[in-house]
Amino acid sequence: MSDARNAILGRLRAAGDIAKSALPAEDFTVVASRGWSPEAKLTRLRAAMEAVHTEFLDARSGDWVAMLRDWLVQEALPSLIYAPNTPLGAHLAAGWPGEPPLIPYDKAMNDWKPELFATQGAGITATRGGIAETGSLILWTDADQPRTLSLVPPVHIAVLDVNQLHDTMWQAMQDQGWAAELPTNLLLVSGPSKTADIEQTLAYGVHGPKRLLVVLV
Repeated sequence: MSDARNAILGRLRAAGDIAKSALPAEDFTVVASRGWSPEAKLTRLRAAMEAVHTEFLDARSGDWVAMLRDWLVQEALPSLIYAPNTPLGAHLAAGWPGEPPLIPYDKAMNDWKPELFATQGAGITATRGGIAETGSLILWTDADQPRTLSLVPPVHIAVLDVNQLHDTMWQAMQDQGWAAELPTNLLLVSGPSKTADIEQTLAYGVHGPKRLLVVLV
């Protein structure tokens, strides 16, 4: 062991013996809530997400499955990939009119990677709500609803219950008990995939979906 390394380790050990200053009292009131009304939260979330090219389909007044199907036909999307072993997937399949075809995500990625990455259709996921302050959707991924559904298809469709909107991320963490139950991968989605080169030229869909549609239910 070199003298220089010994000296560094010695200083680190000595620093560990120094009495630590007391941590300030925890006060999360400034981030816990903004006191926004349900409509104000939705307005803020939409404004933030639309600013980065997110699209919305307001299906609160009717059958969201039928309205989504009409949108897919209008946009000439050839298929919809969904998670069959989820409440959203079961509801979707039960009311689906038939066309465009539903494709269940029910096998390992390696078994259908060419089909998954070659399709020009859409993937649909449920959400665990949204965060008004940042304009973000909360995606709770697991084996039944893998993150691939929101990352690989060129169009990501996310179903958002407007009764599950939170003012801030801290409020969402507290209300949903994230500390006691976290998935392997939790996603916060604020818009379609985008990136910029060294000249700051913004491009969409380079590393993920080119489009994001939020279905309000």
